[in-house]
Amino acid sequence: DVKAVEAAAEKERIAARALELLAPDDTVYLDSGTTVLAVARMLRGWDRLTAVTNSLPAATELAGRGPRLIVVGGEFRERSRALVGPLTHPLLESIHVDRALMGTYALSLEEGMTTTDPAEGSTKELAMSRAREVILLADSRKFGTSSLVGAGRLDAVDILVTDDGIDAGAVRDLEQRGMRVIKA
Repeated sequence: DVKAVEAAAEKERIAARALELLAPDDTVYLDSGTTVLAVARMLRGWDRLTAVTNSLPAATELAGRGPRLIVVGGEFRERSRALVGPLTHPLLESIHVDRALMGTYALSLEEGMTTTDPAEGSTKELAMSRAREVILLADSRKFGTSSLVGAGRLDAVDILVTDDGIDAGAVRDLEQRGMRVIKA
């Protein structure tokens, strides 16, 4: 709940910009996190879209409100309200999605995406590997920070949607690594 109000305006702008990257018939993976949840709220009425998620808040938001919904099972992680860990793997390994909309706890050039929980980190990495295109949604405050465990390499991310508070040098470094950076 605390994270939902931090940088709320930036997260809403990031979510709206990310929504523009989706097509009505897409199959998308919605990761846990407050910025991805903001996208889920905007998907009401997208009845041709298929959404796969491990986020209980996103699943609750979408249930019966538009997209076809597939919920990934697993162990409930209270902090992120996500289903994570080895029980998520069989379903994730059996699917392919057009786009994965990912969140992250922290992001740096040196460490990539990181999070506080190993099970969540491995679930994020597996979800990204099942996507044709990976779109990372992260406000600029997360850049240049790191946490306990890896949650995805930067070269796995195709597009970063962030706010205009991101440092120009960081944008240049990310673009040199092949990532498209969109400021919302």
